[in-house]
Amino acid sequence: MKKSILFFVAFCLLFENPVNAQIGRLLNKVSKSASKDVVKEPEEGSNKKHSDQPEPACACSDAVVIMDMGGKLKLDYEELSLSILDDGSILAKTRGNGEYYIVKDGVTQGPYKSGDPQIAVFEALDENNKTIEGFILRNKPYISKSGDKLLITFNGKTYGPYAQINTFTVTKSKDKFAAMVVENMLITEDEGKKFNEAIKNAKTDQEKMDLSMKYAHDMQEKMLKVGGITGTSPKLVTNIPNTTYDPLINGTGIPANIKYDDILMIWYNKITDLQGKTILTIKPEMGSPNNLFVNTSNTKYAYSGYGTLTFSDNTTMSDLFCPHLVKVNGQVSLAYMYYSPKKNAIMQCKMVF
Repeated sequence: MKKSILFFVAFCLLFENPVNAQIGRLLNKVSKSASKDVVKEPEEGSNKKHSDQPEPACACSDAVVIMDMGGKLKLDYEELSLSILDDGSILAKTRGNGEYYIVKDGVTQGPYKSGDPQIAVFEALDENNKTIEGFILRNKPYISKSGDKLLITFNGKTYGPYAQINTFTVTKSKDKFAAMVVENMLITEDEGKKFNEAIKNAKTDQEKMDLSMKYAHDMQEKMLKVGGITGTSPKLVTNIPNTTYDPLINGTGIPANIKYDDILMIWYNKITDLQGKTILTIKPEMGSPNNLFVNTSNTKYAYSGYGTLTFSDNTTMSDLFCPHLVKVNGQVSLAYMYYSPKKNAIMQCKMVF
């Protein structure tokens, strides 16, 4: 089972990101028009081979069925990869034939092939899409273009324009945001390409030297024009009041939505709020921001990796995938998924966190 769990985890990381606050809205549009007829039939016995396996250690008595692998589906979980989206919806892909399924509120719709309009929206929202257009799409309606720069529009207020937005984080309730931005770039991507092309086409070393000198002179003038190093350095932009973080002084903490309805800064050995107050000390090996979770009372954290949740008190839970924070009836919980051999289904558990 562990081999398959690792594959689930790898694919979960593609979409499970707090920045993608608007994915659910787009998914709702997809689900309304999706087909409900699932007729694929796999080889005989492909699901029976798991029925005699024990339930994983992370199984809970009140688990909810997220995706039934039997019935009309007849899917083998060892051939399935999942990506959980911001609103708890799931995109499932079969490795053998590359078919996709959309799972929402326990209802599975599909199959779809790569390139299908129903799936195109997910591919565009993939974090691996590093284009400006992909970044804007992932963060609609907050990020937009203004000429060759970017604007942030939040709760009717506009911030920017900025030459670059490195990170953009929004709380689940959509009432707070934080971004690491750069107001001006000394050289744009197009300018860099033109310079490299000019150097490549230079016929003599002297011509290359002249081009380099001109380039350095232009950079110096541009630096002075935009206000020196402060005009070209990263800075924090947020609607959270009384923030004290300054990247030039404090380093490169990452604003992250690792606590439900709050934005915190992650350092190699601690978590702070945006006013600089230390919330928790953490272990350096805790992993990336997307794998870290802080509880409501700021007394506990957990980090995930290789199918295991490790808590700050050194307790662990294994054979799970796609952990994420949810809020139900005013109660924040840490949810996760696992495969149940007995039910032949993807299950979800929630623990108060």
